[in-house]
Amino acid sequence: MTKEKHDELSGGPKESLVVKYFKDFAVLKETRREYWGIQIINMLDCLAYFALLNIIVVMLSDDYGYSDKEAGYVFTVFTSLTTICLVFFGLVTDKLGVKNATYLAMVGYTVARADLLIAAYMEPGMLRHVMVVGGLILMAPCMAMVQTIFQTANRRFTTKKSRGAGFNLWYLFMNIGAAGGGFIIDILYKDLGLPRFHVLSFALVLGVLCMAVNFLMIKNTGQLYGPGEEEEEEAEGKGKEIGLIGAAMAAIREHGLDQAAKRFFRSPLWKLTVLIFLLLGVRCVFLNLSLVAPKFWLRMIGDDASIGALQAFNPILVIIGLILFIPLLHRFKIYNMLIFGALITALSMIFLVIPPAQGWDVAQFTYIMTICFLLVLTIGELIWSPRLQEYTASIAPKGQEGTYLGLSMVPYFLGKTILAGVSGHMIARWCPEYPEGEPTVGERIAAGEVGYWDSPYVIWLILGAWALVGVLAAIYFKGWFTKDMADSKSETAAA
Repeated sequence: MTKEKHDELSGGPKESLVVKYFKDFAVLKETRREYWGIQIINMLDCLAYFALLNIIVVMLSDDYGYSDKEAGYVFTVFTSLTTICLVFFGLVTDKLGVKNATYLAMVGYTVARADLLIAAYMEPGMLRHVMVVGGLILMAPCMAMVQTIFQTANRRFTTKKSRGAGFNLWYLFMNIGAAGGGFIIDILYKDLGLPRFHVLSFALVLGVLCMAVNFLMIKNTGQLYGPGEEEEEEAEGKGKEIGLIGAAMAAIREHGLDQAAKRFFRSPLWKLTVLIFLLLGVRCVFLNLSLVAPKFWLRMIGDDASIGALQAFNPILVIIGLILFIPLLHRFKIYNMLIFGALITALSMIFLVIPPAQGWDVAQFTYIMTICFLLVLTIGELIWSPRLQEYTASIAPKGQEGTYLGLSMVPYFLGKTILAGVSGHMIARWCPEYPEGEPTVGERIAAGEVGYWDSPYVIWLILGAWALVGVLAAIYFKGWFTKDMADSKSETAAA
């Protein structure tokens, strides 16, 4: 059979999945300018957000005078409050609307960043501590609101047909911003010679630009519908979502507390809760990139370490991976891919557990092992991260997907709160900063003065073991976790 005849019988020539992936974005031509305005704000905000997040623990110690332990506690307050605000600020966004909520979030960001910038020039003392903590507390709800704004806008400014492509492009822009935010850190500190806290000056400018884009491009904030979608969506939406807290209260009112508890432990919701707890170590690997890795790199490599470029490596790989690999992954079973990807992510930390051989250059060795770690970590992330959302949706009863997705945030909130609190203690114990003029941890390791169990590699051994044990438990109980899944195969639309 000729190729032409085969194409005719099969409906035309077969397109590669990568080509089809890019062609899927063509549906976005039906979106209004508001969608593109939100993507510009998304990229600008991510530049500022990741530039600050990737360096914040270093700033807290170097620019604001906090010890490693104190910096961990301050970050705990900040990240925990952000997660709590995520639960409630969706209501604020819905009430104010996308445009007004964006103005409010950016104004709050501007005040908080200006506060932190002023605090960096103040003399050490209680007033500066109040300014720093106050600025981070103000920044937390703004950060939460921005996330709800993006989710709301991405849905509202796309049709049902273009929604999947709309969210995919949002994720691509987010990672472009994340990569740029990493490079900004090195440009400001290494190339321009500015203190690291000047990422706040950069963020202030970006906040003003976001408000300008909001003013110029966000006009019509109503839902965008394709042909016949308005009636269909109204029919589907009636009584569909009542939220996590509302669902729990309704169950208690209807069945009583004891019966509601029994129903919970017999429901797929219980399985989801257990799985999320088991995978906390894997999910927190990305938190470690902000909490532990920056000080680890600075103290192993030296003050000239390219921590921004290292932070940018992961989002760059994610961008490449999204283009090349995501279209292939929908062919496999959801749970298998979830656990396989989580296992790869857990094992990625092995590279940071291995010490250099005697006589090796510690700084160069740290660079090489970090790049290997980030490469393997990203491969795992691309496989398991989308699958977790799919698994959640696949076991949720119809109409309760939002409730189940909301619950998945609760264990993560607890896990990252605990990790943020103990991270400073781990750094102070195994990767301390010595007084100026004394050899660094990296120099002491190169001189053979630090035993393995007193070295920074122990931090990654602990974190890697936590992640690996959880994944192995999820593999062992696979049958229990997959029993109530609605579909054993990944859906293209969900991916």
